Amino acid sequence: MNIKKSILLRVRIAFLFVVLFAIAVVVKTGHIQFVEGEKWAKMGERISFDYKRVKATRGNIYSDNGSLLATSLPFYKIAFDASLPKDEVFEKGVDSLAYHLSNFFKDKSRSEYRQLLIDARKSNKKYIILSRKQIDYQDKKTMMSWPIFREGRLRGGAIFEKIDVRYRPFSNLSRRTIGFVNENETGAGLEYSFNKQLGGQDGYAYYQKLAGGVWKPVYDANNVKAVDGLDLQTTLDINLQDVAETALHKAMLQHDADDGLVAVMEVKTGEVKAISNLSSDGHGNFFEKFNFAAGRLFEPGSTFKLVTMIALLEDTNIKLSDSIDVGNGEYTFYNKTVRDHEDHGLGTVTIQQAFEHSSNVAMAKLVDKHFGLRPQKFVDYIDRLKLSKPLGVQLVGEPTPKIKRPGEKGWSGISLPWMAYGYGFEITPLHTLALYNAVANDGEMIKPIFVKSIRRADEEEELFETEVINGKICSGETLDQLKLLLEGVVENGTAKNIKGTHYRIAGKTGTAQILENGHYTKKYVTSFVGYFPAHEPKYSAIVLIKNPRGWYQYGSNVAAPVFKEIADNIYARDINLHRPMDVKKFAKTDVLPVIRAGKQEELAMLCNELGISNHSATEEEWVRSSRAGDGVSWKKAIEGKGVVPDVKGMTFRDAIYLLEKAGLNVYYEGKGRVEQQSITPGARVGKGDRIYIRLG
Repeated sequence: MNIKKSILLRVRIAFLFVVLFAIAVVVKTGHIQFVEGEKWAKMGERISFDYKRVKATRGNIYSDNGSLLATSLPFYKIAFDASLPKDEVFEKGVDSLAYHLSNFFKDKSRSEYRQLLIDARKSNKKYIILSRKQIDYQDKKTMMSWPIFREGRLRGGAIFEKIDVRYRPFSNLSRRTIGFVNENETGAGLEYSFNKQLGGQDGYAYYQKLAGGVWKPVYDANNVKAVDGLDLQTTLDINLQDVAETALHKAMLQHDADDGLVAVMEVKTGEVKAISNLSSDGHGNFFEKFNFAAGRLFEPGSTFKLVTMIALLEDTNIKLSDSIDVGNGEYTFYNKTVRDHEDHGLGTVTIQQAFEHSSNVAMAKLVDKHFGLRPQKFVDYIDRLKLSKPLGVQLVGEPTPKIKRPGEKGWSGISLPWMAYGYGFEITPLHTLALYNAVANDGEMIKPIFVKSIRRADEEEELFETEVINGKICSGETLDQLKLLLEGVVENGTAKNIKGTHYRIAGKTGTAQILENGHYTKKYVTSFVGYFPAHEPKYSAIVLIKNPRGWYQYGSNVAAPVFKEIADNIYARDINLHRPMDVKKFAKTDVLPVIRAGKQEELAMLCNELGISNHSATEEEWVRSSRAGDGVSWKKAIEGKGVVPDVKGMTFRDAIYLLEKAGLNVYYEGKGRVEQQSITPGARVGKGDRIYIRLG
């Protein structure tokens, strides 16, 4: 075979392969188009079209009086379907539209916008984003009047994609408590804790995928409409919140502190009316970065001495008038020394004075003496007072208190004395507030609440009522003595710098050293917790300020003034807190301002002089008054021999006569009529029993 024939054969073979390959391509194309066409058409539709989630409009958060704390405002992202406008509409309006877009967004020149629109028109693009900037509803209305866009969605091609943005009308006020939810569904505060209720139910809509990976919404009968979220009615009083936050901010700035918190609670309901948590950025500015009140554990310091006194008064026979020697303010337990903050110590004082002046030595010695051989008994009181477990508040993230227990790792001979004045364990500030609120609430401990109800418009979906977590924290007799102690702290003790003139405050100061790397430093957490007005408590509150710098380092001169400023502001605003003035005549009320209790003969004579009808249902010498139509009737004040008489409402002269006649040693403070007595009326009188009465 010559070379020419060889080349010709190779060409023919190559041509045959090309022809066979072309036939195979045609056959395969036909097979795909006519045999598998339906299959691939459906697959293409699935790739180009998809159902996507449409987020529901988030519910609102309201204050206790209906003021908006958080809401969702509609914002929009603007896009354009360049294939929809007619040629004459597009050509006539493109220049003006480019001008308006450039003038409004100020991110591109008029010519750049014009070219963008023309290029999209030439390419027959069905979706291009004109600007990434979000616009509000008023801007949307304005844009819908622009050239081309004014033709409407189907003829003008304007696409406004709604985006809900969370808005807080009061800016940063209570920001951390209101909270947030991130895109990954994590967050904090009420927004996160009630995310399921606020978030509503998302819907689904049909979208088409266009060139460039963008998705365009397409109307479809199978679209599922989103269900908007529910609203929260909180307990927060926006005016009180402003007062609390302002007072805390001022103190933080004055003392150059690291962190601080304030929480104000309504005594009877447990409703948190104000809560503020501030942290320093190191440059003189403060912001809310964490909810310390509900989510952070602290060593309570001297505010825990209230628990110590509850255990001592309930479990031992000590009296507030008993003496204790605290010497020069130092006492050594094993290899550790307990110190008081008083210079040179208090010497020998009563237990009441030791508490009022916050003696660490006194509390440690008393607890070591009475519970040293049975430390678990003391810890049992902490458990009974609900301080060793989370309160179960409505905010997610509440930590579990850290309580050392006898027999566990870390427990030693010094653990119990240190615990007596608030060291060696950690609880949240809300635990401490709930305990003091229980004293103000006649012994009933209730859970702090932040949300009163969940609503859909005006319809109530769920109501959160006051929840009792401890029906009685201690006996009535102990409770009366605790109230005297807490008032004494402000009247005579470490917090006398906030002693009021128009109303009384009851509470306790606290100062705890900060533990860092296993060692206590010269940095402090200062606090004050209490309630007011003391005679008829309506509010309880806690103030805590961490690491104040400068001359003042104690709860009495750092935290207590913040409490006083808040209390004064509330007292000035709430006329119901003001005590009515006594009048010298009979008033048609259930309470007689002057004629309350005393010697029947004297009270009857007083009524006759004032022209008040009075009737006697008893021949007893000592009586109490009660309303009887337009007059007064008398009932006996002493229920039997050997029991404690009810002297509330009596003059000091009458009260001290009856109490001493019953065999009691009487201690008193104040002046006026008897407002409170430390031993419950009707209790049996024991030899040498002491009773404390408060006059006002």
